Parts: sequence; C-alpha cells; structure tokens
Amino acid sequence: MAPDGGGRYTFPMLTRRALIASALAAPAAAQVDLGFADNGLRPITRAFPQKGEMILQRSTPPLLETPLSVFDEADFTPNDRFFVRWHYPFPTSVDPAKHRLRIGGHVGKVLSLSLADLARLPRVAIAAVNQCAGNGRGLFNPRIAGAQWGNGAMGNALWEGVRLKDVLALAGVKGGAVAVRFGGLDTPLVEAAPDFEKSLPIDHALTDDVLIAWGMNGQPLPLLNGFPLRLVVPGWYSTYWVKMLDSIEVLDKADAGYWMAKAYLQPANPLADAVPGAPAGPRVPVTNMRPRAVITNIADNAKLPQRGFTPVRGVAFGGDYGVATVELSADGGANWVPAQLGRDLGRYSFRRFLGALMLPPGRHVIMARATSAAGVMQPLNQNWNPSGYNRAGVDPVRVEIA
Repeated sequence: MAPDGGGRYTFPMLTRRALIASALAAPAAAQVDLGFADNGLRPITRAFPQKGEMILQRSTPPLLETPLSVFDEADFTPNDRFFVRWHYPFPTSVDPAKHRLRIGGHVGKVLSLSLADLARLPRVAIAAVNQCAGNGRGLFNPRIAGAQWGNGAMGNALWEGVRLKDVLALAGVKGGAVAVRFGGLDTPLVEAAPDFEKSLPIDHALTDDVLIAWGMNGQPLPLLNGFPLRLVVPGWYSTYWVKMLDSIEVLDKADAGYWMAKAYLQPANPLADAVPGAPAGPRVPVTNMRPRAVITNIADNAKLPQRGFTPVRGVAFGGDYGVATVELSADGGANWVPAQLGRDLGRYSFRRFLGALMLPPGRHVIMARATSAAGVMQPLNQNWNPSGYNRAGVDPVRVEIA
C-alpha cells in the first residue's frame, strides 16, 4: 500500500457483503456506563457500539473524544478509538442494501443511487485528518460554552470510496451551479429546528480529493462515524464531512441555510482571532484547517525522571497542505530545534514526529510547532473567539524533571 503524489492509495476494496456484515454486527447505541476519569476530571466510557475506551463529552447525541495517548501509537487512528461528533440523533441501524443516495437540484437528471451503483465508479482511497472545528475548545481562556474538547476531537484515517465529482457527473451539473449541499439521516430534536446540511462551493466540490466514502482504515465505516456513507473533505474541518449521507443537492445560488449562513462562523482574519468582550466584527464560515503539532507522549504537568535526553513524540498536520517541518522547544519558545519527521502519507495526513530534549532537574515548558508545505507556521500564541473554533496555536506542555 503506497500513496501517489496526492496522498491517494491503491487499497484492497470493500465489498457490498462486507458492508452488510458490518451493519448486522453493529449493535444499537447503548446506555452509557461510566468508567474511570481521564486525569481525574473527565469521564471515560466503553459503552458505545464499535468503540473502545473514549472520553465522554456527551451521551445523546454522542460526543466522544479520543485520548491523546492513542495518537502516540500509529499513523492512523483506530476506528474503535476515533472521535465522534453528532449534532442531532441518528438511526441506530442502517440497512446498506436499502440505503439510497439522492442527487437532485440544478442537475440534468435526478438520481437515486445504491451502494452497488456507487461501487461501479472508480474507487480511490486518501489519507486525511478529520478534525472538529471546536477541537481544543475546552482549553480556551476565557472559557467558552459548548463541548469542552481537549485536543482529541480529531483523527487520521485512510478513507475509501468514490470521487464526489464522478457522482455529480452521472447527474450532469448544469451551467450556473454555485454550490453543492449535503444532508444525512440525522434528524432535529424538535420540528422547527433546521436539518443539519452543509455545502461546498462548486469548484471545491469538483476537485479530485473530495470523496463519498464507505470505508475507513480498510473496514466499513463504524455506525457512529457515519455508516454507510459519509462525505470526506480533506483539509477542511469535519463540519463539512456529513455523516450517514443520503442527499446531495446542486444549488444555483449561495446556500442560505442555518448551518452555512449562521452557524460555524469565525472572525474574518487569518488567525480567527478576536478580543474577549470586544464587539463582534465580520465573520466568515469555518473552512480549511491550519497547521498543528500536538505532543502525544507527555501529558501536561507530568513529572518525569531525569535522563540524558527526554524523548518527545507527537503528530502534526499541515491543514490543507502537507507538513514541511516540526520544531521543538524546551524553554517556552525562546529556542527551537528540528524534530525528525515520520513517513509521509500525503498532504492531508498526520505526520508523526520524534525528537529528544536535554532537560536538567527542574520545571520546563516543552513546545512543538508545525510549518506547512505552503510556509504557514503554527503561531506561538493561541487565538480566541467566542465560538471556540479553529484553535491552532502552540500548546505548552509543562513538565517537572526530578
């Protein structure tokens, strides 16, 4: 298995039989049974179908966070430890043999496609980070309402499916198309609430890298991660990665729906930064991710034994570009040394890093920062905004060497 220049892979493809077997094997959503607490503060659960030990943010609809230690183990995040984020309740079982993807709107032909229909199109796989726009919200200061994610509302997977543009070509996009809107099987809690629907600009929707995926790390999508189909938008935040995808609508005007016009908006500046308490300025939709490096083998406020060199490991990603460099600091950012990068799995993937720092006895602040292939460097200071989106500054890891 090896990527081409765009991060796409040749990969053993999933069969319809495998998809159906996965659906039958997945139990309905369970009641939450809390286990021990993460660092004594956040509850841990093992009670959700097809999921192992996860940090519980919310049970219904589920918000499950991946412990940082999981990212220290491999390039790809295991399916059973991959974070979960739903806005609305969703079906607890889906029959893949009956599932249909409807394509309509500003097209030449309205379609209703089965999984078998999709499987006749050219199949591709791409490695890409899926990250919630609110990842790290729980670390903002001042605090912000909403899911109090640490840095575990993200994951890296090898996504398998077909190109969105190939599906749209079957329907025939008409001239004058502006955007493509996507919806899934999740439904609002109250009748007046807007369906969760997101849209992409038509030019972005027709790029090679946007997929309709049924596979994840060589297995069918877990139910909680969008079985049987989900949109994959590499380089963009997961709000666009619509799960349990069942509808696509080509639009001849901008999407004025709630989830595009009013939700998931951030300050209209490159850092998505605002001053707490100041009047709100112009806002724009959250779209592409920014470069980040996250230390995964040392917890904040850890006490470590003295040794010649302290190993520092982590994962980095370049947002919508690849990772060019990762640097480490042992003195709060005054001085930096390069880390060694692991294998390159494509421009949208995690890239693991490894370094070693000489830390004498006492207290130290370790930092890791990434720079993308486009030359965008992770800022030393954290941004802030009232929605808690697009947090991408360097996270200090405080350690005591005894």
